Amino acid sequence: MKKILKRSLIVILCLVSAAVIAASCALFVLAQKEKAIDNDYSYIYTDERFMTPVSADGVEVITQDVSCGYAVIEMFSSWSGGDITEESLYDEYGRVVTSTGSSFCDEMNRRFPGRTTTMYSYLTNSELIERVYDSLQRGVPVPFEWAALYGDEWTLHYSLVIGMDIPSDRVAVANPYGYYEDLTIEEFLMRTRYEAYEDMPLFLKLGFAFGIFEENTVFIVE
Repeated sequence: MKKILKRSLIVILCLVSAAVIAASCALFVLAQKEKAIDNDYSYIYTDERFMTPVSADGVEVITQDVSCGYAVIEMFSSWSGGDITEESLYDEYGRVVTSTGSSFCDEMNRRFPGRTTTMYSYLTNSELIERVYDSLQRGVPVPFEWAALYGDEWTLHYSLVIGMDIPSDRVAVANPYGYYEDLTIEEFLMRTRYEAYEDMPLFLKLGFAFGIFEENTVFIVE
């Protein structure tokens, strides 16, 4: 019995050690990715390409009652003349299927077959701004992932970028917590990089480290 317990303890210690090493490596890689995406984007304030304010008109914000992913799909559907609702999505699946970025992208492509939605993750600050600006210049709102306050608590959240005025340093967002937000570009980027979290829980940090969640992520619809 003692030998069995000893062997079991050794196995457990080996598994714990392997898990700690894997988590440490994943967190190190994440730190490098975060450093790479946080680039200097100051050129946008003097680049002639970005001097005209751009927007996707006619986006009506809603207050989610199922999930933020379903609510963004409902808002995008309403903007494009469709009638998809959170409730119709939930009734069809009996659950929420948009909890990860890739699953949200898949659902956007499924619900809007006349359009193509592409997910871009870990964009640099400048790449993210340029992709959002280009989409808004075409008049198309941009679904994206970011940190948003629900009461006093930060959450991982989907919303829609509906406007960008770079000379005035403003970004407009339709937040399915039920309101529009007007932010500076730096505030916007701090939240797409999830730096708004003062103390991100370890389980969420590990979620980013192991690729369950992503930073600086947008869904471009064409």
